[in-house]
Amino acid sequence: MNLKTAIVILNWNGKKLLEQFLSSVVEHSKEATVYVADNASTDDSINFIKETYPSVKIIRNAENGGYAKGYNDALKLIEADVFCLLNNDVEVTPNWLVPVIETFASESNTAIVQPKLLDFNKKDHFEYAGAAGGFIDKYCYPYCRGRIFNTIEKDLGQYNDTCEIFWASGACLFIRSKVFRELNGLDEIFFAHMEEIDLCWRAKNMGYSIKYVGSSTIYHVGGATLSNANPKKTYLNFRNSLFALTKNAKGNIFFVLFIRFILDGIAGMKFLFGMEPSHTTAILKAHLSFYRHLKQLLKQRGSTQCKAKYYQIRSIVVDYFIKNRTDYKSL
Repeated sequence: MNLKTAIVILNWNGKKLLEQFLSSVVEHSKEATVYVADNASTDDSINFIKETYPSVKIIRNAENGGYAKGYNDALKLIEADVFCLLNNDVEVTPNWLVPVIETFASESNTAIVQPKLLDFNKKDHFEYAGAAGGFIDKYCYPYCRGRIFNTIEKDLGQYNDTCEIFWASGACLFIRSKVFRELNGLDEIFFAHMEEIDLCWRAKNMGYSIKYVGSSTIYHVGGATLSNANPKKTYLNFRNSLFALTKNAKGNIFFVLFIRFILDGIAGMKFLFGMEPSHTTAILKAHLSFYRHLKQLLKQRGSTQCKAKYYQIRSIVVDYFIKNRTDYKSL
């Protein structure tokens, strides 16, 4: 089956990143059409693309609506069977598309695919954002094959397989266009961070499969927009995981949220005693924002069939910090 594929790179004032990484995408993606969806950049990104890569199609969004709105606006204008949502700080490798497209062609229920994500700056290690495919625990703390919290594994070929995962990284996420539209795209309430987990969770609740394909490799810089040390990232990650949990989790959501609040409080104290009070404040602000949006989230939950079992382990926090299980295979 010949699936028409569109690689869509979201960009906001990222000319330097495009100068560094766009060449590999153009060179190694002959099977696809490459787009840059520009979120109203004020730098010289557009002129650079036009002058250097005339084959790359440009979509100009009217505003910087973040990751979710940026992609939603752009993908409405693209006709393809498969969309690839690709960060502008990614280097792809020869033949990276073929195993992914073959997976879609041979597995009709597979809706979303992630390749192997390695660290651009440390190429024999997995990359934080998605490593070898993502999962969440009962309380919506994410972890990956190859990365649990800040412990990142070396790539020794241990994840060269193809397997079912729970979520695919937004750094490089392939999705069937019909499924993206069936899900009404990314939820713009997230703005940025963890909206891909929400998207995958909704796909799972509808019975679709999500796969990691280890025979496809890309290298991701990570933190090019917001580093892990930035309190804004802490705010978005804590807030948005609460959003996703409330919208999508099967079972008694209020009991799960109660335990989650306790765990977040412990995390806030850990930041405080670690002399990082700005991150403690970020967690408090995340919870205040969550309370403001709770009515809307519960309404969304009411319109969703929360039927997929979403976790394999109860608490990654307990396994990692108390039981000292620091790699995926020890869980």
